[in-house]
Amino acid sequence: MGIRSLMWILWPSFLAAGVVSAIVFALVDPLDIVFLGHLQADRVSVYTASFFLFWLAAAGSSALSLFMAPGGKADVPEPADSLD
Repeated sequence: MGIRSLMWILWPSFLAAGVVSAIVFALVDPLDIVFLGHLQADRVSVYTASFFLFWLAAAGSSALSLFMAPGGKADVPEPADSLD
């Protein structure tokens, strides 16, 4: 997997995680979330952890889409040498 493939995976998933985080936390207050029945985290910790979880889920989806895409390097045309 090259650096270009990572760009195709991580950048869209970063944007998707930002949008999902904004939507989720517009509807849910992080202080209302309780872990294991009694553990309560502060807002910044919940925002950070959930953003990275959303990013990981979206990156997995993007990676799977890239993996399942048809074609490969042989299907990519070579750039023309002139601007004709």
